[in-house]
Amino acid sequence: MSTKGISANRLELLQIADAVAREKSIDKNIVISAMEEAIQKAAASRYGIENNIKAEINPETGSIALMRLLDVVEKVDDFSTQINIKDAKLRNPNAEIGGDPVEEELPPIDFGRVAAQSAKQVIFQKVREAERERHYEEFKDRVGEIINGVIKRVEYGTVVVDLGRAEAVIRKDALLPREVYKPGDRVRAYIMEVRREIRGPQIFLSRTHPDFMANLFAQEVPEIYDGIIEIIGVARDPGSRAKIAVLSKDSSIDPVGACVGMRGSRVQAVVNELQGEKIDILTWTEDIASFVVKALQPAEVQKVVLYDEEQRLEVVVPEDQLSLAIGRRGQNVRLASSLCGWDIDILTEDQESERRQKEFQDRTQLFMEALDVDELLAQLLVTEGFSDITELAYVDEKEISSIAGFDEDTAQEIQARASDFINKENEELEEKCKELGIKDDLLEIEELSLKMIVALGENDVKSLEDFAYCSSDDLLGWDETVGEEKIHENGILEGFDITYSQANNLIMSSRIKLGIIPDESESNEINNQGEVEENSFEKSE
Repeated sequence: MSTKGISANRLELLQIADAVAREKSIDKNIVISAMEEAIQKAAASRYGIENNIKAEINPETGSIALMRLLDVVEKVDDFSTQINIKDAKLRNPNAEIGGDPVEEELPPIDFGRVAAQSAKQVIFQKVREAERERHYEEFKDRVGEIINGVIKRVEYGTVVVDLGRAEAVIRKDALLPREVYKPGDRVRAYIMEVRREIRGPQIFLSRTHPDFMANLFAQEVPEIYDGIIEIIGVARDPGSRAKIAVLSKDSSIDPVGACVGMRGSRVQAVVNELQGEKIDILTWTEDIASFVVKALQPAEVQKVVLYDEEQRLEVVVPEDQLSLAIGRRGQNVRLASSLCGWDIDILTEDQESERRQKEFQDRTQLFMEALDVDELLAQLLVTEGFSDITELAYVDEKEISSIAGFDEDTAQEIQARASDFINKENEELEEKCKELGIKDDLLEIEELSLKMIVALGENDVKSLEDFAYCSSDDLLGWDETVGEEKIHENGILEGFDITYSQANNLIMSSRIKLGIIPDESESNEINNQGEVEENSFEKSE
């Protein structure tokens, strides 16, 4: 837009507004409003910024009216923005104190070079804002769709895509590895996010998102589009390998076969779009153990051990299948873990045997020292599934006496020794708590055992406040990647029987107790009570 447009005649002004509106696909009134604001800004610099100036452009004729707005008051303090009621009545008989401002017509102004440039900037800014708002409103409900576009330019690895009426970006990390695009190339991508931003990109696309693959399959497989086959989960290592779990709602239709297609035509179309990414298609089953066996293919699995509370699995494979199960750089097990939502530990038969043997020896030694019994008796207890002293102390006496070679007297003696050991240990731990200066509010947390509290105290967590400011990583440790090596940092309560979710719940409850964060249950209760009161009020009316 040229500066001539600002000072143009009436017809040109409307023509410019109409042309800009059609070019940018925005409402003509928005452009006229921007022009009015530009004229107001120029008039303010001409007549003084202390004046409240209003500009109006007639959308039919293009005529411009300049007015100064004056507030009606009893006594005038500022003659630039106020007028007394007596003078206001002379101009407008209906004027009232505190009512609508009185309009005072101003003579038209000539735009100089600086004023015209400034006005042009205002118009451009307003039009740009309106255009961005239109883009946002148009695409905000299209998140999750696949869209086609043309590469407009490439900036430092980020690809700018022309979508016709808008622009979008694909960041470098959202592109497949080794993908190279040039201006003019066509691209298909997934609308990952649409944000309202003042400047910069608003529409973000991705070719690495798992849902991109899911949507590609929905386009290629009619059964998925019709809802007969459901995609349960997708795990991707973009550009390399992916696993997808599918489930058929019709028992007569094989979900894997439907996704593969005749001679692999359907899956091949997806593979081609993803630059040769290898795809494993699996049938989803509720039995997590059998599903993991499928997910780790082509490796052969001998045994799967589930730890429900920890959401963790131990998978035992033969020695010659270990590298196959793990995959290149852990790819196979990582994708399988992501797909099923459980942590997976891969062990060989020898490793599992060694671990179980060590556990057996450790528990045997514990029982021998704590109960003052011989090795044979301790081994019998371990073999029967007892893992700690507390379990022995509080289990039903019959479970011990039913062990081969045990009688009621032996069971009573074992439980008495177990109780004595626990009591003695608790006394020592309580004394240790006093020495460490641990406060009572921390001891009141029932979910924390004395051993846990002592461990916390030895790491300078001695009160409820100290505990509240801990994180779950502080308590249970975290993994850190240094170069290509993964290093594990130990947590304070690592090794104790506590999960991440339990640790998070304890931390959150302590924060609520101290008033660091509000109690959501109480606020919901108050809101519900308010709703009930409001409803009862409406009924009474």
